[in-house]
Amino acid sequence: MTHTTVPINNSELKLELQKKIDLKTKPMGALGILEHLATKIGCIQNTLNPKISSPSIVVFAGDHGIATKGEVNPFPQEVTAQMVYNFVNGGAAINIFSNTNKLNLKIVDAGVNHTFPEALDIINAKIDFGTNNYQEAPAMTLTQCEKAFKKSGDIISKLKNEGTNTIGFGEMGIGNTSSAALLMAYFTEIPISECVGAGTGLNKEGIRKKQQILSEVFKKYHPKNALEAMSIFGGFEIAMLCGAILKAAELKMIIIIDGFIVTAALLAAQAINRNVLDYCVFAHNSNEKGHIKMLGFLKAKPLLSLGLRLGEGTGAALAIPLVQASVNFLNNMASFDTAGVSEETKTI
Repeated sequence: MTHTTVPINNSELKLELQKKIDLKTKPMGALGILEHLATKIGCIQNTLNPKISSPSIVVFAGDHGIATKGEVNPFPQEVTAQMVYNFVNGGAAINIFSNTNKLNLKIVDAGVNHTFPEALDIINAKIDFGTNNYQEAPAMTLTQCEKAFKKSGDIISKLKNEGTNTIGFGEMGIGNTSSAALLMAYFTEIPISECVGAGTGLNKEGIRKKQQILSEVFKKYHPKNALEAMSIFGGFEIAMLCGAILKAAELKMIIIIDGFIVTAALLAAQAINRNVLDYCVFAHNSNEKGHIKMLGFLKAKPLLSLGLRLGEGTGAALAIPLVQASVNFLNNMASFDTAGVSEETKTI
């Protein structure tokens, strides 16, 4: 399994972009993070005039074996399938935010424990009807994990061919904060107790029990690499997120990273190919306990901090307009010359 993502290292273009930004009708640095974002996107696209085309959100859904016991999740596993129907019917937060910001939304069945009607408006990429319970056996086989990477990569390639160059990721899967916490502990070497949070709403006793269960799971296995760790601890939707991130970076797309689960997938992706980070924009700082430490590990600076902990790609959907705004000011804002404004203004 090879991933040919190249690093972005064009210092000359970066200087040219900064020069273009500095000549805009504003004081130096007055647009803050948007200036850094415009420079990053220009470097990703290797141009002084970047553009955002057909921005999309892809939500991967999958079920987790551990959730069948109800020990780490306050909601039953059936909610995963119910939420997929809610996405299709337009009733979820991600639908509202995608519609508000005119984003192309795709829902993928990565491995939900349910048979959806063939006519349902989702992408059927099902690997299996949920993962194994990793208390008893690895969540999936290496073959299943590689298949998940390949299937999600194909979905991203198709979107790219249809004109999408900016993509945000989301997920749905009861129990997936447990998988994300295990992956976080493996890739960051932060103690598992510091990686486990409330998920969809556990109380203090529920969190304590979740920590105990996941600590036992973590001690049970000793993965030798990122692929093995994903196959042992991951979910089908998280494996597909990892494969999608790798493929999007390979295709030089702008990748909008959402919250705790998507960042866990990114931890695996960057362990496979460090260069993927060059293509990532971090949407927000989730309220899920471990996310801020994940961001610290990746030295990432998120655009938003709204107290979100919903998942679904909601943070990514809210951040994409800022990405668009950074490109728009770079391309369309007047310079001191064109506006006839004194350049002395820029030192104010």
